[in-house]
Amino acid sequence: MEAPLPGLSLLLLLLAVGWGSRMDAAWAPSPGSCELVQSIMDCTGRWLNSIPGNLRGDTEELFLDDNTIQVLGNASLLLYPQLWLLSLTRNRLELIEPGALLSSQGLQVLSLTDNLLFTNYSLTAAALSTLPALRTLDLAGNQLTEDMVSVLVSNLSSLESLSVARNIIMRLDSSIFTNLTQLLELNLEKNYIFEIDNAFEGLQRLQKLNIAYNYLPCLVGFGLTQLRVLNISNNIIEWFLTLESDDLFELEVLDLSHNRLLFFPVLPRQSKLHSLLLQDNRMSFYQRLPNGTSLANVTVQFLIIDGNSTNITTVRLWDDLCHSNLSSLHLLDMSQNQVWGLPDDFLAQMPSLTHLKLNQNCMEAFHLSEEDPLAMLTELDLSQNQLVELGVKVGTGDILPNLQLFNLSTNRLQALPPGIFTRTRKITTLDLSRNRVALCPQPGEAESPPCVDIRGVETLTHLSLAGCGLQGLGGRPFQGTSLMHLDLSDNRQALSGDWAWLQDLVLTLQVLSLRNTSLSSTTMDFSALNNLVCLDLSGNSLAAFPSSLGTLRLRSLDLRDNCLPALPPDVAQVPLGRSLRELYLSRNPYNCCTLGWWDALQQAEGLHVPDGREVTCSHGSRALSPGALPEPVLQSCRWQTADLALLYLVLALPTCLTLLVAFVVIFLMLKEKLLKMVKTRCGVSSPY
Repeated sequence: MEAPLPGLSLLLLLLAVGWGSRMDAAWAPSPGSCELVQSIMDCTGRWLNSIPGNLRGDTEELFLDDNTIQVLGNASLLLYPQLWLLSLTRNRLELIEPGALLSSQGLQVLSLTDNLLFTNYSLTAAALSTLPALRTLDLAGNQLTEDMVSVLVSNLSSLESLSVARNIIMRLDSSIFTNLTQLLELNLEKNYIFEIDNAFEGLQRLQKLNIAYNYLPCLVGFGLTQLRVLNISNNIIEWFLTLESDDLFELEVLDLSHNRLLFFPVLPRQSKLHSLLLQDNRMSFYQRLPNGTSLANVTVQFLIIDGNSTNITTVRLWDDLCHSNLSSLHLLDMSQNQVWGLPDDFLAQMPSLTHLKLNQNCMEAFHLSEEDPLAMLTELDLSQNQLVELGVKVGTGDILPNLQLFNLSTNRLQALPPGIFTRTRKITTLDLSRNRVALCPQPGEAESPPCVDIRGVETLTHLSLAGCGLQGLGGRPFQGTSLMHLDLSDNRQALSGDWAWLQDLVLTLQVLSLRNTSLSSTTMDFSALNNLVCLDLSGNSLAAFPSSLGTLRLRSLDLRDNCLPALPPDVAQVPLGRSLRELYLSRNPYNCCTLGWWDALQQAEGLHVPDGREVTCSHGSRALSPGALPEPVLQSCRWQTADLALLYLVLALPTCLTLLVAFVVIFLMLKEKLLKMVKTRCGVSSPY
């Protein structure tokens, strides 16, 4: 075998080197690909394994998130002395060398989220200790234990905000945050904390504390008077007890939702609490059991073990509840509990309450009175209980004078107290869905059964009567209202009478839901509802498109789950088609051979069919997509939709030709006999 020519070998070598260098250039991270906005440098997701060395020296904020940096070396930041923010989120960072941050004395914000700092945490702690101006540090998601955290933050006395969320911290004691005297905000959520032993006593300036998503079984002796926001949701807390003290607590927001609370928390006697979240617990008030037994003097004993000392504390729950100062409370959420009823004068402690949520409980009755101090209440949610009675003490004053939203859905109500809404003078939204109520007055009856009277409630704009089993809407039940949103869905007999009730809504109604109301008539007249913008006719039995809709200027129309074989061919040209922005059409038996309307809708400007991929048409026994019909189906449809006159002509032409040919043949065969017959009868000689 011959050896290659020396020149050729050199050329191949040069080509190989050149190609390799171009490949390296293509795949190597280019610092120039970072984005610069003023003094902010964004190098997110550039596959960098180190900090670029040729960025602008006056960079103040440097984002290196989503890269592959493993080590922050001693010389990494020498060229960027003006940095005050550095973000290394979601890298593979295992180590910050002790001298790496010496040139960044002005660094105030450092994010090290989702890295591997547990591997060399002691050396990284030495590097962090060289940052005298550091205010915000995020160490979330680094697999850190409590001992590691203690080492990492031990010399960061300037910190104001610290996050160690999503680590493996299990226990907090007084040594972990010893030197963080300036700390204002601490995030400990999503760890494995099951015990806290005086861990926050030295944090005299702490205002926001988040311990959500841990495993705390109780919180006894809460005494952080300076704290403003406390989030201990999503733990397994059964008891929350505040220290017996007359000191003023700054607490404004307390979130105890998604725990296992057995009783209403024992709160500070003096506080600024305005939001109390107790959703999804096991709370119940046992002042009076459901059978009427009084437990007003019930006491509970707590056994508190602190080191070698044991202390038994006896608490009268209702006394402590009454002693808590809730005068500034605006929001109280006790939904998803086991509340049968409220203690006497429970709501009397909350004169500033604006939002009260008691939904998803076990309440069978709820009583309102003009003497109740709920003058500021704007939202009351009693849905998903077992209410059979809504009691009102009759008087001359207004009841809940500022109430705007009243949710009573999914209960067992059959009626409401007469005139209740004439004394809630700001009511705008009422949800009575899934109760067995009827609207006053009942048609054709001298004495109406118990019913709900909303006539004359001028402020009412949103009303839901879904699933109420309504038996017709005669007697103009909406007279005097200003309804803009009306939901009558899931009432299969609601439209069995006349449509006179629409007369009182023509000037205001904008959204109407008639879903699943057994609607089948195409003669119903919607044309008077000139302000209607959203109409839901889904789940009915419409076999033809209501012609009265063509003049409306709807923006949303739902025709799903009906019996429509087609829409009008000119649906995209009428005012309705030009105004529509959303049209739902699926689950109808459309005819594949009459899809001209579908093609027109596809070309309509600004119209969106959200369920377009679910729309099908029928051809024989097949369900097909209207946008991709096979050629045999199209051919079949052409024959079915051809001009009938032309079809008849084509069918009749062969018959006519056959008859004409037969006539000519017969004439030629009988020509002589016919001529003789004519001659005989007419008496005219003719030579042959």
